[in-house]
Amino acid sequence: MAFLSVRLAAQSASSTGLRMLALTSLDQQVGSVARFSALATPHQNPYALRNQILSGVGPVSNQHINMTIPSRGITIQEISRNLQMFNKERRNVEKDPNTFQMKVGFDKPTVLMFAWLNAKQKHLAKYAKLYTDQGFEVIVANLTPWQLLWPMKGSQLVAAEIVKLLKNNEFKNGLIFHGFSVGGYLWGECLVRIARDLPNHQIILDRVKGQVWDSAADITEIPEGVPRALFPKNPTLQGALRKYMLYHMKAFHEPATSHYIRSSQMFHTNLLKCPALFLVSKTDPVGTELANGRVRDSWESSGVKCTFHCWDRSPHVGHFQKHTAEYVELLFAHLRPLEIGGFGQNQKEAQLRAKL
Repeated sequence: MAFLSVRLAAQSASSTGLRMLALTSLDQQVGSVARFSALATPHQNPYALRNQILSGVGPVSNQHINMTIPSRGITIQEISRNLQMFNKERRNVEKDPNTFQMKVGFDKPTVLMFAWLNAKQKHLAKYAKLYTDQGFEVIVANLTPWQLLWPMKGSQLVAAEIVKLLKNNEFKNGLIFHGFSVGGYLWGECLVRIARDLPNHQIILDRVKGQVWDSAADITEIPEGVPRALFPKNPTLQGALRKYMLYHMKAFHEPATSHYIRSSQMFHTNLLKCPALFLVSKTDPVGTELANGRVRDSWESSGVKCTFHCWDRSPHVGHFQKHTAEYVELLFAHLRPLEIGGFGQNQKEAQLRAKL
């Protein structure tokens, strides 16, 4: 199958026509796939795929709804387009729109989850339930593909919301981070913002008691991770989008790639000094063992206590599904010494293990 040579396209593009050329490039790739692949649905407009990727609509749109949704014993409420509360029961999620200070504060221990790209609520709810069963409230932060592609108008605005939420609410009983895949990039964007005015934001870093990183993906894995997230069962469309992502990162260095690099640098240095747990796999092509090992080495050199667990075979952000009992044991062993929520109460842990 012949695709447009994105390298030649990038070299010949003018500075004023880069975005239009990007659309044309992706149009030709997606159009080529739709014409020659029997996997394309007969009545689907192939260019809807391009629009889905660049506009952030499509499969991810069901995450942005203003209502309470029960999911496996979890109630989901929207704080903003990119922030949701996952709880056992409904709570007041009114906030000041400028400061993100909640009308009703966080009296319970809280987990901030940085979701993987295109994550479904029913899958996130399984992770949230691990924490809500231990007396936690859970906040989930997510990105759309468009927000990832255009950081200045996308992911950095989400990072600004997260920083305001963390700064202007007390989290009296502790705060935990649990990040997946591209969530590492989003936290890196938060760190860029925090570092600009560290004295004013140090309180955020002091509030975080522990961190967990499951399949964290670095900048070098973006061209591999985004296609797998959007088209998990379609290798043909993965290939087309992978070519576009490589082109995008080369052609849009200043508005996109330079920000990925800065976020990666901040994630590697990490201003957080609380204990960290890394959960990775030797067979994960996105959140690789090598890339996560470099992060661990960097953090340990700055005094962060790190626990690193690598499975021989396990899919990207699929470690919990593949190794449920071991995943829970590793998580609890990491969080138990922090004495937050129910992780220090053997009775609750025993009840959860019995369910598993």
